[in-house]
Amino acid sequence: MKESYDFKIIEQKWQNYWYGEKLFKSKVQSDHKKYYVLEMFPYPSGEPHMGHVKNYVIGDVVARYKHSRGFNILHPMGWDSFGLPAENAAIQHQIHPAIWTSENIKKMKNTLLSMGISYDWSRELSTCSPEYYKWTQWMFLQLYKNGLAYKKKAVVNWCPSCATVLANEQVVNGGCERCGAEVTKKELSQWFFKITNYAQQLLDDMQILEEWPERVLTMQRNWIGRSEGALVKFSISGTDQAFSVFTTRPDTLYGVTFFVLSPEHPLVEGLIKGTDYEEEVTKFKEEFLKENITERDIATAEKRGCFTGRYVINPLNQEKVPIWLANYVLMEYGTGMVMGVPAHDQRDFEFALKYNLPIRIVIQSEHPENDLKEAFTQEGIMVNSEKYNGLPSDQGREMIIEHLEETGLGKREVNYRLKDWLISRQRYWGAPIPIIYCPKCGMVPVPEQDLPVYLPRDVDFKPTGLSPLLSSKEFLHTTCPQCGEPATRDTDTMDTFVCSSWYYLRFCSPHLADRPFDKEELHYWMPVDQYIGGVEHAILHLLYSRFFVKALYDMGFLKFKEPFKRLFTQGMVCKDGAAMSKSKGNVVTPGHIFNQFGVDATRLMMLFAGPPELDMEWSEKGIEGASRFLNRVWRVIYHYRKLFQEKTVLSLLKNNSVGTEFKKLERKTQQTIKKVTEDIEERFHFNTAISAIMELVNELYALKIKLTYINEAEKVILKSAIENIIKLLSPIVPHFCEELWHEIGYEQSLYFTAWPQFDHQLIKEEEVIIVVQINGKLRDKIEVLSGSNEEFIKKAVMELPKIKKWVRGKNIDKIIYIPEKLVNIVVH
Repeated sequence: MKESYDFKIIEQKWQNYWYGEKLFKSKVQSDHKKYYVLEMFPYPSGEPHMGHVKNYVIGDVVARYKHSRGFNILHPMGWDSFGLPAENAAIQHQIHPAIWTSENIKKMKNTLLSMGISYDWSRELSTCSPEYYKWTQWMFLQLYKNGLAYKKKAVVNWCPSCATVLANEQVVNGGCERCGAEVTKKELSQWFFKITNYAQQLLDDMQILEEWPERVLTMQRNWIGRSEGALVKFSISGTDQAFSVFTTRPDTLYGVTFFVLSPEHPLVEGLIKGTDYEEEVTKFKEEFLKENITERDIATAEKRGCFTGRYVINPLNQEKVPIWLANYVLMEYGTGMVMGVPAHDQRDFEFALKYNLPIRIVIQSEHPENDLKEAFTQEGIMVNSEKYNGLPSDQGREMIIEHLEETGLGKREVNYRLKDWLISRQRYWGAPIPIIYCPKCGMVPVPEQDLPVYLPRDVDFKPTGLSPLLSSKEFLHTTCPQCGEPATRDTDTMDTFVCSSWYYLRFCSPHLADRPFDKEELHYWMPVDQYIGGVEHAILHLLYSRFFVKALYDMGFLKFKEPFKRLFTQGMVCKDGAAMSKSKGNVVTPGHIFNQFGVDATRLMMLFAGPPELDMEWSEKGIEGASRFLNRVWRVIYHYRKLFQEKTVLSLLKNNSVGTEFKKLERKTQQTIKKVTEDIEERFHFNTAISAIMELVNELYALKIKLTYINEAEKVILKSAIENIIKLLSPIVPHFCEELWHEIGYEQSLYFTAWPQFDHQLIKEEEVIIVVQINGKLRDKIEVLSGSNEEFIKKAVMELPKIKKWVRGKNIDKIIYIPEKLVNIVVH
């Protein structure tokens, strides 16, 4: 064993061994417990930064730990490789997205290989390969056949910079989540997935997700947005038409003084056509579309509106109510219309004040105010509501719903904020939509045996607002699979989130050519036992993945209803107070750090910096400290290296007495095993697990005596402490520990060594009984833990009831302490 630790040689040595021997290759073993560990696969944007490293290291610790506990591990890696960033980068660098993506995958893979992560690389997949997107297209066809994929004209979010449509979830603070450009509105014919069919099930099945962070579940609940109320029919005055509007507060119907439509609502055009208000309303609508107000803006934006010249009839009191357009009602949320109740909704209140519309109070508190300064939105007593006056508003609400249902003017309704998932993209780098348009047969799905619909290479993919696939005549023109006549292909591509909504299924059997997955392997490995990734994916990726699994379950392909049993969302790695990102110029690349300090020191620092669910600030001082600790461990084991060259005869040990310091070391070793096991298994508190190991190392370091001075039993304790330090550190710093394991005489890889078990009896601290005297006479006894300090014992003695009685009113001259035997209090 060398005296110093050379991380460069050691880390390369063990990576060559692990990957050369295919240690991490997984297969179905029906007689073994399985454990599927998965980190959210990355978008290959180039060399990863330290935030990526943290994510992958957490997964590796879990995978290695679970393997040592006897689980059959599946720990795969792949690439989320379709999408706008590659296409935009390719345009910027004048290179094809396929080449750009391939080069970045190589860079990222080399970094991951250099980290020694226990991935089964034989299962590697890339979503932009035809072997993968063939099955993404197959997924589309299954949804289409089951009525869960449909096309319709809709006003959509449009990013002028990326020249493509964005889903509602991809608009952040009014901007494109990818490039930050201000998002506008545009009417296009688009493909949607009917995720709304699963709104209630997505909510109900959260009870299965007992090991998901409550924060993520809350974000999904809020996005789905279930609300209970009534769907109320307002007839349009002077016509036989009617609007049905959803409200959670039918108890306020008598307070409706105006009616509001979103400027985007499809009925607006019919209402104003040929009227004196047509020009003014059309102008307002155009201005609204340019403003691109988002739901987030509604609360703070100035309320603006335009009267349409039309009226609706309130179904309860038959009042004519004016119909307005307003910028605070959005088409994508609710039904795109609201009944204006200004006394009891703050947005309506502000709008009514601006346009001098009536404000009628119909719900009062017990101590009502005559002059409303803001809307009263709480429950109360109904007033100005005819026969419902005097009723508590919750009771009146139920009675009004019953009346609406009895008269056919409305019905009880559950509404969801969630809208169908818009998946069309007018960009090149994505999976083509497998639909053909035939003049004779109409819309025709591509037959499954004809998949994949290949993404062509001869395409001008610079964004124009039209789909780049239109420029490929070879792609565009085809024949109808039903009648054989000339036809054209759909030229949109799918949102990259479609590709990532099912990849965890493909990992179970990634190389099958005739099926998306093998059912035997799928139902052995799934669901994923531990999923790891950022909380920023709570709504998009995680919600979409849950939808996919539920749809496939209902189609009979799956036997489970949720994809991820346990979810962990790690914090970000920050530098200079901000999350690392290339755009902010604060990225620390792993390669430089690995070369300077080593992979294991980097892993240790990332895990020791704090609870992994919290953000951490990058610090080179932290990694220097991690490096010093590893060298400290190396030196102490080097000091005792000869211990492992001796053969200890265990049968003779019972005749050897063990010194106090070795009993303490033995107990500390067992306590450390327990602490580290619980911290990794139950809490992912890697930082406190490492801290416990450091304490054990410090105790061992302080011992540091010559082997000639200790007996055989003490050598066994010492040897056990060293071996267990190596085992406990092995998931965290695997190269370092493999080398030490080899140096102390073991030939088999540490990867196959079982996790240590702690001895419950040895964990218990030894207790000693101390005699308590006053002026030399026995007055009491006290039981304390062996090794307790003198001050603690003296304080505990003075709190004993008998001793308090004997010293009351007396002066204490001194307290004599004989360690772990006696306390004598001298009084007069």
